This record gives sequence, C-alpha cells and structure tokens, in this order.
Amino acid sequence: MAGDGEGGEGFGRTMREHLERVEARNQSTLDQVADETFRVVTGGGLVYVGGTGHSMGLMLEGFYRAGGLACVQPLYHPALLPLHGGSDSTLFEHTSGVAHLLVERFAPSASDIAFVVSNSGVNVVPVELADELRGRGTPVVAVVSMTHLRAAPARAGHKLDEAADYVLDTLAPYGDAAYRCGDGAPTAGLSSLCNVYLWNLILARLADRAAAKGIELPLWTSSNVEGGPERNAALMSRFRRRVRAL
Repeated sequence: MAGDGEGGEGFGRTMREHLERVEARNQSTLDQVADETFRVVTGGGLVYVGGTGHSMGLMLEGFYRAGGLACVQPLYHPALLPLHGGSDSTLFEHTSGVAHLLVERFAPSASDIAFVVSNSGVNVVPVELADELRGRGTPVVAVVSMTHLRAAPARAGHKLDEAADYVLDTLAPYGDAAYRCGDGAPTAGLSSLCNVYLWNLILARLADRAAAKGIELPLWTSSNVEGGPERNAALMSRFRRRVRAL
C-alpha cells in the first residue's frame, strides 16, 4: 500500500485504486450474491448481517439506513461493540457459544440470507455464526480479507471462508492498516471502506434486477425528504414484527 515518498495526499488515490481492484476481483461473486439476495428479498425473507468489532460498521450501514433494505436484521449483541468496552469486546468475540445464542434468538432459515463480516476471518464468533447459519440452511456470504485470513491462525478450528457459501474479498492487507510513513506503525485501515463499498455494489445490483422485473424494493427513504416519513411508516408497519431491531 501507499508509503514513503507518496505522502498522505497520495493515499487517497491508493484507496480509490484499491476499491477498483476489489470490484474487479469480486465481480462474479457479487452477481451471484445479488441473485441470491434478490431471491430472498422478493420472496419475503430477511437479510441477516453479523460481525464483531469494527466489522460491525457494515451492520450499521445495512440497517435502517436511507436507501437501505428494510428487511435487514442485525445479529447483534452490545458486548461485541467496542463502544461498550474495547478490551471486553475483543474477549467476547473470542467466546464460543455467543453465536449460537444470537442465531437461536432470531431463527433464520433457508428463506433468508446472511452476511458475516470479519476482516481476519478467524475469530470465534464470526466463524461460529457462519456455522450456525448454514446449519439452518441459511446461505452465508463472508466478507473478509483473504490476505489476512490466510496469514492468521484459526481460533475456531477452521476459518470463515470454509464456513461460507460465498466469499467477498476486501483485499485488505494483513493487519488492515494500509498506510505507513517512515518507521512508524501503519494507519488508515481499509476494511471498513471496502465492506461498505461491496454492500452498496450489491444494493445497486438489486435495484437493477428490481427495475428489470418491475418490482419495488423495500427501501428506506431519508426522513428529511418529501414523502420519506410516510414511506418509512409503511415499511415499519410491514416489517416491525419480523425485524425485531425495529
């Protein structure tokens, strides 16, 4: 990644070039995932999103967001979020059994789809989430850095790519932080940016598929635009009982 001699200004170009590589690398899988997600959304299923630590950023991006799907259910526990205690969240994401409790609470099925996000792809909770979901017949999409996954030791007996039906690769470097200047520690993690980019590439594909079939997707609208509150109220009424986080 960007480093000595290029400067912080050049890192913006490096990030844009990285996103282009991510899109090119995942092109075929993105199409497959979009087809599967479209099947779920139009068939009345739910889209589950799970992760730990800063990978939970995609959970926030996917849930109750303007332009986002209303049928998204986070697989969430507050202890997994660093805002409730940084070191505690690290301990919790290494704890076996947490994923079972989360999946059992929401009871996804083969009619749904799940995205499990983990930069390293080796921590216990994301791997067990994928295992639990697939055990219920729910297709699993892993969003992971395969570079980091291959370099890191497994914490759960196997790694996330082995427990997923589809793998979207962020191409983030080992350790995630991507900019180094001199002898200092690297900074500027790439995984969050890549996660959100991949998610929005899928949303755009869903919109294309819906338009081609004359179907209206259940999409939230900003409450600060005309008609937004009314549209959102209708979606809330439609999904509130099934999407518990609403």
